[in-house]
Amino acid sequence: MFKKEFKSDNLPKHIGIIMDGNGRWATKRGLPRNFGHKEGINAVERTIDALIKFKVKIVTFFAFSTENWKRSRQEIDGIVELVRSFLKEKKEEFLLKGVKVMSIGDISAFPRDLVEELEEIEEKTKNNDSLIVNLAINYGGRDDILRAVNNLIAQGAKNITKEDISANLYTKDLPDPDFIIRTSGEERISNFMIYQMAYSELYFPKTLWPDFDEKEVRKALEVYSKRERRYGGIK
Repeated sequence: MFKKEFKSDNLPKHIGIIMDGNGRWATKRGLPRNFGHKEGINAVERTIDALIKFKVKIVTFFAFSTENWKRSRQEIDGIVELVRSFLKEKKEEFLLKGVKVMSIGDISAFPRDLVEELEEIEEKTKNNDSLIVNLAINYGGRDDILRAVNNLIAQGAKNITKEDISANLYTKDLPDPDFIIRTSGEERISNFMIYQMAYSELYFPKTLWPDFDEKEVRKALEVYSKRERRYGGIK
């Protein structure tokens, strides 16, 4: 049995989600991989609604990594089109639900119309406060750190501190993630917010991402609520 409600002090403030298993979901059904990505968009919508319901404040979806460029052109184009359609179709809905959209990563690598859609939805939703939906697009943890260090060098910084690096990461305006979920049963972090997740709780459900829903969100939050976070200390 799961708790009907979660106390605010038992909830993660910021959840990072590595959405894994779209391709396997499609292959199991004899479908092209992009059908899995399409169904994965529906899982994103269900997850957003569930997180609003459970009063989680921030979620970062790992939508496209710096390594995903190694995939076929057909699959990349399909993902780009799905992201573009998602942003275009969800603008008004996000406004009504109080969702604030942000992004991290080098979006300049994408077609201009996708960049414009992202910039528009970020501007329209910037004052919303029910849930921050942060999209990691063309994002890699190592590139994030490298970019931060190069920014500091350009600023003439010396004796660089942890705080300096944090202040120059893509996520500088967000708290570090408390909880990282990777679906499909794979137990690795795949270059996702590797600096920020130093003290994140990790959770690896076997559910493939297209099957993720409110029940899975509740189950994940139940797991998190039972973890004891000590940050290297003793309670």
